Amino acid sequence: MGDTEVKNEAGEKLSKNELKRRMKEEKKAAEKAEKEKAKAEAEAANPTKAASAKPKSAEEDISPNEYFKLRSLAVEELKVDPATHPYPHKFSVSTSLTNFLQEYEKLKDGETLKDVEVKCAGRIHAIRESGAKLIFYDVRGEGVKLQVMATANAYKSEEQFTVETAKLRRGDIVGVVGNPGRTKKGELSIIPTELVLLAPCLHMLPHLHYGIKDKETRYRQRYLDLIINEDIARKFQVRAQVISYMRRFFDQMGFLEIETPMMNMIPGGATAKPFMTHHNDLNMDLYMRVAPELYHKMLVVGGIDRVYEIGKQFRNEGIDMTHNPEFTTCEFYMAYADYHDLIDITEKLLAGMVKQIFGSYKVTFHPDGPEGEAKEIDFTPPFKRLRMFPDLEKCLGMKLPSPDTLHTEEARLHLDRICVEKQVDCPPPRTCARLLDKLVGDFLEETCINPTFITEHPQIMSPLAKWHRTEKGITERFELFVMKKEVCNAYTELNDPAVQRSRFEQQAKDKASGDDEAMFLDENFCTALEYGLPPTGGWGMGIDRLAMFLTDSNNIKEVLFFPAMKPEDNKPKDTEAES
Repeated sequence: MGDTEVKNEAGEKLSKNELKRRMKEEKKAAEKAEKEKAKAEAEAANPTKAASAKPKSAEEDISPNEYFKLRSLAVEELKVDPATHPYPHKFSVSTSLTNFLQEYEKLKDGETLKDVEVKCAGRIHAIRESGAKLIFYDVRGEGVKLQVMATANAYKSEEQFTVETAKLRRGDIVGVVGNPGRTKKGELSIIPTELVLLAPCLHMLPHLHYGIKDKETRYRQRYLDLIINEDIARKFQVRAQVISYMRRFFDQMGFLEIETPMMNMIPGGATAKPFMTHHNDLNMDLYMRVAPELYHKMLVVGGIDRVYEIGKQFRNEGIDMTHNPEFTTCEFYMAYADYHDLIDITEKLLAGMVKQIFGSYKVTFHPDGPEGEAKEIDFTPPFKRLRMFPDLEKCLGMKLPSPDTLHTEEARLHLDRICVEKQVDCPPPRTCARLLDKLVGDFLEETCINPTFITEHPQIMSPLAKWHRTEKGITERFELFVMKKEVCNAYTELNDPAVQRSRFEQQAKDKASGDDEAMFLDENFCTALEYGLPPTGGWGMGIDRLAMFLTDSNNIKEVLFFPAMKPEDNKPKDTEAES
């Protein structure tokens, strides 16, 4: 029997089958419209979920101040319910990001280990949304990056996926519970079943692509510098390796690591201007130490033949590219050693350190910053040696006054004339020691690119060093220079108490003539020498400055986590936005 014809509402003649088909389509359209209406009503009732579907980038169009206010409000709302508190006490991490990347490196493209659950944590640096049900997060920590591929299907529930991903923003610390996997495109990832907000970042984070270029912001907000610029942490790791190598080196040589006072009644051991502080109970002014030297020598007098100390010194002097008011040094004192032994130890220490850290004796350094010309520093032993007087005379093409006459006014005038003729600037007081120091700085130190020893300084420049055994007026002392900067100072120690006392008296005269950096007379130290200091070699090295050369940093602030900075005067608070 054929298909019966019927008329629809419009009066068209249709077969029964066609009518059924059309009615089915109309029912589907009505159901779809009903669903859309219900969804719109749900979004109006729950704006949090609706917001989660918006791309996170839209929030970065607002100002940093506005972002901070909105994020702070959102975080406060999360605190209302203990279950959603944004600062939980504990998240048990089962594996580090580094271990995760190593352990699951062998996964094939598209493979997921659904029976393996891992828990890791880190800071979100990027969020990329591929629709409402797939979000990629770049989580960083320990100097590595791990991709989190969050999908609604893999999550514990679709509703919780929407709610929990809506909480997260760039900069947040997040705990991830999930399965290791590799995407079809080959990216090793963790596919989460749960994302836990561990600590929200209330501020807008600068983009990794642009970084933080402003040095003021980098030094004042070092935490932000470390978050954004991942190479910064490497510099501090090298610095730690330098200190660790030194400790092992001296421990293996039978040295005892010691600690000596930081506050002293007399600031001895170096020619430098000290900081002062006040002790309330004793009602007396004290000086922060400029060097630990005198205490070390007292211990050698006491029979501890090999001592070393790694610690802070404080000098109330200028702040510049190579000077910070507080800085770290390593000093050691070794009985029955002289400056020849110390030269050998210095070469062995530095060459061995550079070779172990970098696998080569050569390092690259940019003296004018990353954009400037690159120089190579070669730590291959033996290092070049210059004798101060003969080599300075060669560079000047002029005769210097004899070292044993430098205490005379005639010698001072001679050096003064040379400085004027060679246009070497020396602010007053124009003492022999200062004039000579400026000449050496301008003519000898300028030639020291690779490690170079400048040896045999005059006695007037070295109040604690022993006189030279064959030449009058000079001492058995050396300084090591790298890239024109002093990194090490050492000498055969002066151990004759009568000579030491007369040297201190000369320093007192210099102080009276206006030299703030001249040494004080230390009576206790002179008394200790009267008990007998064996022939001893003493050595000191600036760790910050050495770290500069080994991390390719032309500014000392780069190798100090928290360098001394001038106070901020009425600066706006939004420095982190200057990216």
